[in-house]
Amino acid sequence: MYQSTKIIRQRFINFFHEKKHKIIKSSSLIPINDQSILFTNAGMNQFKNIFLDTNQNYKYSKVVTNQYCLRTGGKHNDLETVGYSIRHHTFFEMLGNFSFGDYFKKQAILYAWELLTSKKWFALPKERFLITVYKTDEETYEIWKNVIGIPENRIISIGDKCHNSPYISDNFWYMGESGPCGPCTEIFYNQDSINPSTMTLSDDQIKKYFEVWNIVFMQFDKKKDGSFCMLPKPSIDTGMGLERIASIIQNVSSNYEIDIFKELIQKIEKINRIKHNLKNNISLRIIADHIRACYFMISENIIPSNEGRGYVLRRIIRRASRHGYLLGIKHAFLYQLINSVICAMNITDNYLIQKTEYIKSILMQEEVKFNYTLENGLKLLNTEIKKVHNGIIDGEVIFYLYDTFGFPVDLTKEVCIEHNIKIDEIGFKHAMDQQKKRSRDTKVFNSNYKHFNSIDQKTIFMGYTLNQTKSTIINIIINNQFKDTMMLGEKGIILLDKTPFYPESGGQIGDIGHIYNDTGTFTVENTKKNNDTIFHIGTITSGYLTKTHDVTANIDSKIRTYIEKNHSATHLLNSALRKILGNHIYQNGSLVKSDLIRFDFFHNQPMTLLIVQNIEQLVNKYIFQNNSIKTKQISLEDAKNKNITRLLNKTYHDNVRVICIDKHSQELCGGTHTKKTGNIGLFKIITQRSIASNMYRIEAVTGEIALKLIHEQENNIQKICSLLKTNKYILNDSIKKIISHNNHLKKELNELQDKEVLHNVNLLIKQTKQIKHVTLLINTLKDKNIKIIHLIINELINKFQHSIIILANILHNKVTIIVRITKHVSKLIKANELIKIILNDINGKGGGNESMAEGGSTYLQKLPKAFKNIELWINSIL
Repeated sequence: MYQSTKIIRQRFINFFHEKKHKIIKSSSLIPINDQSILFTNAGMNQFKNIFLDTNQNYKYSKVVTNQYCLRTGGKHNDLETVGYSIRHHTFFEMLGNFSFGDYFKKQAILYAWELLTSKKWFALPKERFLITVYKTDEETYEIWKNVIGIPENRIISIGDKCHNSPYISDNFWYMGESGPCGPCTEIFYNQDSINPSTMTLSDDQIKKYFEVWNIVFMQFDKKKDGSFCMLPKPSIDTGMGLERIASIIQNVSSNYEIDIFKELIQKIEKINRIKHNLKNNISLRIIADHIRACYFMISENIIPSNEGRGYVLRRIIRRASRHGYLLGIKHAFLYQLINSVICAMNITDNYLIQKTEYIKSILMQEEVKFNYTLENGLKLLNTEIKKVHNGIIDGEVIFYLYDTFGFPVDLTKEVCIEHNIKIDEIGFKHAMDQQKKRSRDTKVFNSNYKHFNSIDQKTIFMGYTLNQTKSTIINIIINNQFKDTMMLGEKGIILLDKTPFYPESGGQIGDIGHIYNDTGTFTVENTKKNNDTIFHIGTITSGYLTKTHDVTANIDSKIRTYIEKNHSATHLLNSALRKILGNHIYQNGSLVKSDLIRFDFFHNQPMTLLIVQNIEQLVNKYIFQNNSIKTKQISLEDAKNKNITRLLNKTYHDNVRVICIDKHSQELCGGTHTKKTGNIGLFKIITQRSIASNMYRIEAVTGEIALKLIHEQENNIQKICSLLKTNKYILNDSIKKIISHNNHLKKELNELQDKEVLHNVNLLIKQTKQIKHVTLLINTLKDKNIKIIHLIINELINKFQHSIIILANILHNKVTIIVRITKHVSKLIKANELIKIILNDINGKGGGNESMAEGGSTYLQKLPKAFKNIELWINSIL
């Protein structure tokens, strides 16, 4: 019986739910509080802290997940394999079951075997499985052999890769250089029919098996000195790729033949009526894989850029675009696949659906930008490939393509592989290192608080209710070093056990203020957060402070009040935008300072002044209602079910904080807010503009600053009225009269210019000479506007079909020379050659093209001789 990928996913979850596992939804593709990886690349990522701290009490002892994953770099980099391999992907779903000190080896294996082979579940033939275990893990070997009943010839013990390196094996898994680790058992499957009586397997037969499920037994703790000890609570971490198990159950020979990819590939074929053949197969796979990755990355507010996650996205888009180019698609097309992704992946989340147009616009913008890069980069690369004689393309060429055209190195490498050419990676790396060195030389080093990832000292934040706390200094950092004391004038960071200082987060800037006691005062200039540690950044402005001493931490209450008003105003603005512009509006970023609000959002068309005023009016209406601003804690699940506004690129805890403003706004937010909307006072938009395709930015002010802005605008209007000798009530009519009068003067000026041009043209025609079939004019004018000179030359060129016009204009003791040559004559004599000869005689500078050139000089006395010489030269050529 056929089972869709959707059903397979759900049956996996149902199986473990029946076994009393808690269902945990996929975490974000952007790892929370983990800077060791760019993207979530395994099901265990969101449980990493639990595995690292086996004494930590997690509220569930066993869970089941289907985790969205992305593997594009580092240890797990499948990007270059995708398309060429039938089993690898950039984006994929990892099905997993986890035990945190509950069941262990035997139960984990029994669960896996039951799900895979039971008639109630996946009902796969038992004889088609092959098992691998770590060579010294006899317990696991015995479970497979004696409990499950796998024949010995189907259980392979995998040893260490090097004789002198114990536990370095494909079947021994590490989280990092130190920490939880353990042996693993891998389950392989062969889709061909198997003869159970076969006692030995040849290498060719083994190659037909592919990995389906990996079960890791977390039973050791590797110490930094290389030693191992047993964990007090051994745990289970498993992972099974949804796409792989779907290919088995749907009985297809490739992951790209399952229902999800069938739909995507058929859509790609329809876009340009592409025929599905062996040559096109790889490109179709790559595009189908990459468009899924693009969709989920952009949905988490990752946008193409030249660094970090944005660069990975840019690489994926450009690789997909290039394979579209190979298929004959010479226009932007990836955005047309988004609806198919939504359908194939069964996306029902309203937040994701509402971002559809945003995702399409980002893709289209990047594709259009890359089309120019691709076409020109490929031309240059193909030219350089033809020059290759030793089978290696020069590293400088690769760097030039990358640096000048933005042509990704992996694309260069891929094109070269198709031509059986290697790339000079050493030469490229050298060129890149030189560029980085130049870049470093122009930058000033700044201390970065994020260097201190290893700090495990938690700070209790008390700033929601208190502006001042009695605290203890738990650490001092100066110049990236831990210190016991900070002296007068020293800059650094102070860590407290508890604090009223709000750390920069969610767009809200960090608090400022003072930390002090009888011995000294530390002026806090900024507050930031890393994991659960709050960093107070600033300078000792009097005396000194010492670690372990008690202090008073006091924020600048006036500044905090302004920030709170502005933060609450952003929530009202977000609500007003959605109400007036539509529910497709999605916040893409914000900045909340004491004197400014900046709000970036997705929208599909420019806003008129009337719309901006309507938004401003609605926000002020909310303010004047003086509604209470309340906070409450609810479960994340409840927040999602109630469609409470949240950021998709942010990972939330199970319990979340909601800011409620009457019926107007409900948002997940950790920031500080004013008590009532009336406290905001007044809201005024100062600018609105486009910052990218379908991305807009509003900047606004509130309260006293908004009132001050209005006063400034009134003062400016009064000054304008004074200058125009009118009043503000008839200012519009007065300006219209001035514009009308100005247009009349322009018309008169143009008429005078036309008369002057005609007069000069008639005089100059009399000065022309005929050399064979060419009309030649060389003349000098004085004190003319450059615009007049060009108009004169245009008239002269239009009067003579074959002509050379050389006009000089002397103005302010400088000569400007313009050369114009008609099309047919320029085949014999080129304007840029003529100007070069003239300027060489008068020590001038300039340039141009075949039909027009221009230059200038201050050596006026040399001009007559230069013109005489150029006339003789033209005579000799014609």
